[in-house]
Amino acid sequence: MARSDLWTREQTILAFNLYYKIPYGSIDGRNPKLIELAKIIDRPLGGLGRKMQNLASLDPVHKARGIKGLTHCSKLDEEIFDEFVNNWEALAIESERILAEKQGVPLEEKVEKEEQEWQGKTGKNVVRSVNVRIGQNFFRSVVLNNYNSKCAISGIDISQMLRASHIIPWSKEERHRVNPENGLCLSALYDVAFDQGFIGVNTDYKVILADKLKKRKRETYFQEHFGKLDGVAIRPPSKFFPRKEFLEFHLDNIFNK
Repeated sequence: MARSDLWTREQTILAFNLYYKIPYGSIDGRNPKLIELAKIIDRPLGGLGRKMQNLASLDPVHKARGIKGLTHCSKLDEEIFDEFVNNWEALAIESERILAEKQGVPLEEKVEKEEQEWQGKTGKNVVRSVNVRIGQNFFRSVVLNNYNSKCAISGIDISQMLRASHIIPWSKEERHRVNPENGLCLSALYDVAFDQGFIGVNTDYKVILADKLKKRKRETYFQEHFGKLDGVAIRPPSKFFPRKEFLEFHLDNIFNK
């Protein structure tokens, strides 16, 4: 193989970045995100599609389902895959920096635009570092894709009403801030209820209601929004199920507290 045909580290990282942001079934030449990335990294569209299929062969979720993808992964593919699954935040930051550079857009401007698209507002009062914002935006993209951009409880599919909810709070566990196994896609209502311990998800992936919420069972809003949820399974994700140890942390430290 000619050296010019070899994939670089940067190109491979950007392929991984997109792989985690789109459904497996949409890896084809009609996907505008694939078309855009192929132009950005100056690779043939078909070559990028094959690379994405190669990456799928490393994915333990697809392995468990018997989906093999293509089996021509390089050593570099395997190395970067290991980096991603062992340090989501570092690779998220690196991949977004590379992407902004390739797009010729200042990184802060790119982050600001992405935040505006899903927050629907500007002029935020809280000052956060660029790296934190990159991590949060990446986490949101991967978690929403993981649940097909639908609330795992209600099925609401209006993106502006969806949140990438942390199971272990952002401030409590730095290693898993960007780990999609630490995320649930929830509508704004259920995001707050989960965050404040009014609802939980047990290790069977079923919604449970806290006693402090059940005390309000006579209220109309309880019957309309919570009463029918107790014991109902969340909508299954496409790739990353919530890690059970993370759910146990939430149940022990946040739920019903």
